[in-house]
Amino acid sequence: MIKIAWFISDNHFNHKNIIQYCNRPFKNVEEMDEYMIEMWNFVVGINDTVYHLGDFSFNLNFKEIKALVSKLNGSIILIQGNHDRKGVNYFKKCGFVEVYKKKIVIGNYILSHRPLNENLIPEGFLNIHGHIHNYGYPKNTNREKYINVSCEILNYKPIWIDC
Repeated sequence: MIKIAWFISDNHFNHKNIIQYCNRPFKNVEEMDEYMIEMWNFVVGINDTVYHLGDFSFNLNFKEIKALVSKLNGSIILIQGNHDRKGVNYFKKCGFVEVYKKKIVIGNYILSHRPLNENLIPEGFLNIHGHIHNYGYPKNTNREKYINVSCEILNYKPIWIDC
Protein backbone atom coordinates (compact mmCIF):
# COMPACT_ATOMS: atom_id res chain seq x y z
CA MET A 1 0.00 0.00 0.00
CA ILE A 2 1.27 3.46 -0.89
CA LYS A 3 0.99 5.97 1.96
CA ILE A 4 0.42 9.03 -0.21
CA ALA A 5 -0.10 8.90 -3.92
CA TRP A 6 -0.88 11.92 -6.04
CA PHE A 7 -2.20 11.70 -9.59
CA ILE A 8 -2.30 14.10 -12.51
CA SER A 9 -1.95 14.02 -16.28
CA ASP A 10 -1.74 16.14 -19.39
CA ASN A 11 0.08 19.17 -18.01
CA HIS A 12 1.62 19.79 -21.42
CA PHE A 13 4.25 22.07 -19.90
CA ASN A 14 5.51 24.51 -22.57
CA HIS A 15 2.62 23.77 -24.95
CA LYS A 16 1.34 27.13 -26.13
CA ASN A 17 -1.56 25.80 -28.22
CA ILE A 18 -3.00 23.69 -25.39
CA ILE A 19 -4.20 26.95 -23.83
CA GLN A 20 -6.59 27.41 -26.75
CA TYR A 21 -7.33 23.70 -27.38
CA CYS A 22 -8.53 23.13 -23.81
CA ASN A 23 -9.71 26.64 -23.01
CA ARG A 24 -7.11 27.04 -20.26
CA PRO A 25 -7.39 30.37 -18.40
CA PHE A 26 -3.86 31.61 -19.07
CA LYS A 27 -2.48 34.51 -21.13
CA ASN A 28 0.64 32.63 -22.19
CA VAL A 29 2.68 29.49 -21.66
CA GLU A 30 4.93 31.09 -19.04
CA GLU A 31 1.93 32.00 -16.86
CA MET A 32 0.47 28.51 -17.35
CA ASP A 33 3.67 26.67 -16.47
CA GLU A 34 4.32 28.85 -13.43
CA TYR A 35 0.78 28.29 -12.14
CA MET A 36 0.96 24.51 -12.65
CA ILE A 37 4.29 24.29 -10.81
CA GLU A 38 2.88 26.39 -7.97
CA MET A 39 -0.28 24.25 -7.68
CA TRP A 40 1.76 21.02 -7.82
CA ASN A 41 4.10 22.13 -5.05
CA PHE A 42 1.21 23.50 -2.99
CA VAL A 43 -0.24 19.98 -2.48
CA VAL A 44 2.69 17.61 -3.05
CA GLY A 45 5.36 17.20 -0.36
CA ILE A 46 8.99 16.53 -1.17
CA ASN A 47 8.75 12.91 0.03
CA ASP A 48 5.45 12.12 -1.69
CA THR A 49 4.89 9.95 -4.75
CA VAL A 50 3.24 11.40 -7.85
CA TYR A 51 1.93 9.34 -10.76
CA HIS A 52 1.93 11.46 -13.88
CA LEU A 53 -0.29 9.72 -16.41
CA GLY A 54 1.23 11.12 -19.55
CA ASP A 55 1.76 14.17 -21.73
CA PHE A 56 4.06 15.82 -19.24
CA SER A 57 5.54 18.42 -21.58
CA PHE A 58 5.69 19.53 -25.18
CA ASN A 59 8.74 20.46 -27.28
CA LEU A 60 11.16 20.67 -24.38
CA ASN A 61 14.68 19.31 -24.69
CA PHE A 62 16.39 17.00 -22.20
CA LYS A 63 17.93 19.81 -20.16
CA GLU A 64 14.60 21.69 -19.96
CA ILE A 65 12.63 18.60 -18.90
CA LYS A 66 15.24 17.75 -16.28
CA ALA A 67 15.13 21.32 -14.91
CA LEU A 68 11.32 21.22 -14.81
CA VAL A 69 11.22 17.87 -12.99
CA SER A 70 13.68 19.24 -10.42
CA LYS A 71 11.27 22.14 -9.67
CA LEU A 72 8.41 19.77 -8.81
CA ASN A 73 7.98 18.20 -5.36
CA GLY A 74 7.84 14.46 -4.95
CA SER A 75 9.16 11.39 -6.69
CA ILE A 76 7.47 11.31 -10.07
CA ILE A 77 6.47 8.10 -11.82
CA LEU A 78 5.60 8.65 -15.48
CA ILE A 79 3.28 6.60 -17.59
CA GLN A 80 4.10 7.82 -21.06
CA GLY A 81 1.43 9.60 -23.06
CA ASN A 82 1.19 10.18 -26.78
CA HIS A 83 3.35 13.33 -26.49
CA ASP A 84 6.04 11.66 -24.35
CA ARG A 85 7.84 10.28 -27.38
CA LYS A 86 11.33 9.53 -26.04
CA GLY A 87 12.38 6.22 -24.53
CA VAL A 88 12.08 5.04 -20.94
CA ASN A 89 15.77 5.64 -20.17
CA TYR A 90 15.60 9.18 -21.55
CA PHE A 91 12.85 10.10 -19.10
CA LYS A 92 14.60 8.34 -16.21
CA LYS A 93 17.70 10.45 -16.90
CA CYS A 94 15.40 13.52 -16.79
CA GLY A 95 14.60 12.69 -13.18
CA PHE A 96 11.49 10.49 -13.24
CA VAL A 97 11.99 7.66 -10.74
CA GLU A 98 10.08 5.12 -12.83
CA VAL A 99 8.75 5.23 -16.38
CA TYR A 100 6.22 2.94 -18.04
CA LYS A 101 5.21 2.83 -21.68
CA LYS A 102 1.67 1.51 -21.25
CA LYS A 103 -0.26 0.84 -18.08
CA ILE A 104 0.38 -0.41 -14.58
CA VAL A 105 -1.84 -1.94 -11.91
CA ILE A 106 -1.74 -0.82 -8.28
CA GLY A 107 -4.25 -2.51 -6.01
CA ASN A 108 -7.63 -2.16 -7.70
CA TYR A 109 -6.51 0.68 -9.94
CA ILE A 110 -5.33 0.42 -13.52
CA LEU A 111 -3.23 3.46 -14.39
CA SER A 112 -2.99 4.45 -18.04
CA HIS A 113 -2.68 7.52 -20.20
CA ARG A 114 -5.71 6.87 -22.39
CA PRO A 115 -8.92 5.57 -20.84
CA LEU A 116 -9.15 1.82 -21.36
CA ASN A 117 -12.04 0.20 -23.17
CA GLU A 118 -14.47 -0.44 -20.33
CA ASN A 119 -14.71 -4.12 -21.35
CA LEU A 120 -11.01 -4.43 -20.42
CA ILE A 121 -11.55 -3.17 -16.86
CA PRO A 122 -12.11 -6.16 -14.56
CA GLU A 123 -14.96 -6.13 -12.05
CA GLY A 124 -13.97 -4.20 -8.94
CA PHE A 125 -11.24 -2.17 -10.68
CA LEU A 126 -11.10 1.49 -11.65
CA ASN A 127 -9.13 3.00 -14.50
CA ILE A 128 -7.26 6.17 -13.49
CA HIS A 129 -6.32 7.95 -16.71
CA GLY A 130 -5.83 11.21 -18.52
CA HIS A 131 -5.75 12.03 -22.25
CA ILE A 132 -9.32 13.28 -22.63
CA HIS A 133 -8.58 16.60 -20.89
CA ASN A 134 -11.85 18.44 -20.25
CA TYR A 135 -13.64 16.98 -23.27
CA GLY A 136 -15.53 14.28 -21.36
CA TYR A 137 -16.27 10.65 -22.09
CA PRO A 138 -18.01 9.24 -25.15
CA LYS A 139 -21.76 8.78 -24.87
CA ASN A 140 -22.92 5.64 -23.00
CA THR A 141 -19.61 5.25 -21.12
CA ASN A 142 -19.99 3.76 -17.64
CA ARG A 143 -18.26 6.59 -15.80
CA GLU A 144 -18.21 4.64 -12.55
CA LYS A 145 -15.25 2.68 -13.94
CA TYR A 146 -13.05 5.75 -14.49
CA ILE A 147 -11.23 8.55 -12.73
CA ASN A 148 -10.04 11.27 -15.11
CA VAL A 149 -6.99 13.09 -13.72
CA SER A 150 -6.44 15.45 -16.64
CA CYS A 151 -5.11 18.64 -15.09
CA GLU A 152 -7.86 20.92 -16.45
CA ILE A 153 -10.52 19.22 -14.35
CA LEU A 154 -8.29 19.24 -11.23
CA ASN A 155 -7.55 22.98 -11.24
CA TYR A 156 -4.01 22.05 -12.35
CA LYS A 157 -3.03 20.38 -9.09
CA PRO A 158 -2.55 16.67 -8.43
CA ILE A 159 -5.23 14.83 -6.48
CA TRP A 160 -4.61 12.34 -3.71
CA ILE A 161 -6.01 8.84 -4.03
CA ASP A 162 -5.44 6.25 -1.32
CA CYS A 163 -3.98 3.21 -3.01
